[in-house]
Amino acid sequence: MPESQLKSALVDVGKLRLHHTYGGAGRPIVFVHGLGSSGYIEWRFTLPRFARSHRVFAPDLPGFGRSDKPRGESYGIPFFARTLDRYLEGRRLKGVDLVGTSMGGRVALEMALKYPERVRRLVLVDALGLGRPSVQFYYPLMLLPRVGETVLGGMREALRWAPGPLIRRVASRYIGARGDLEKTMDDDYLRDLREMYQERGYPEAYLATVRSMANFRWMVGELDVARKLEGLKVPLLIIWGANDPLFPVEQAIRAHGRLPGSRLVVIEGAGHTPQAERPDEFNRHLAGFLKNSA
Repeated sequence: MPESQLKSALVDVGKLRLHHTYGGAGRPIVFVHGLGSSGYIEWRFTLPRFARSHRVFAPDLPGFGRSDKPRGESYGIPFFARTLDRYLEGRRLKGVDLVGTSMGGRVALEMALKYPERVRRLVLVDALGLGRPSVQFYYPLMLLPRVGETVLGGMREALRWAPGPLIRRVASRYIGARGDLEKTMDDDYLRDLREMYQERGYPEAYLATVRSMANFRWMVGELDVARKLEGLKVPLLIIWGANDPLFPVEQAIRAHGRLPGSRLVVIEGAGHTPQAERPDEFNRHLAGFLKNSA
């Protein structure tokens, strides 16, 4: 299926209007994006491939992409999981193959643990939730009232005016990306990223999400759910970039060891976003899992 045949629309999910990208025919796969991203940005190299053989759905979580960004909302993993559950209910989807990356991986884990009837198979990609993240130097600043707003405002302006090569270099250091950055972060990607950062309500949603995940209770307990993995009753594939600076690959290896029936793929030469840095290899491993797992 050509990428042009993927569809984009707004749908009502409770009181929210969510944007989603969808298309194809066959068994459904739902893709969940990470922090500071969206369905159409995160999975730009994945959706066209799998829409040829499956129904694909990539919603933008509330506060991100082109979805509603309500003020005063309790952003965080539980809110995102509840919203995703309602989104699946609205699409009459039950027993989906669920793929989540980074923060979206933690949302996918929440779905598998709290709404198990929704998840047929689970794929975690460099996922939050399997260990303590390696916090970047500026993240503590995001937690401070007014300071966080100033920092994110500066990032917003820098993204708006900085030339593409500079953005690619800075972003690649943050996520550990290797290879052809002009392909991984092409001009369409930069355009979509700039558009999202300029959306009204996005900075507030981003900061509220970060702050919800950075309090003491989350950092020492509920962010790290590796101890709960034994409760998963679904086939699990873990895909990880070998050079991820945010979530070291040791987290994936340790989680894999807790679940003898799980599968682990480590993609060499990739950082935090193997689905964008090594899309052909990523798609091949995902397709193999979907074809061969029960």
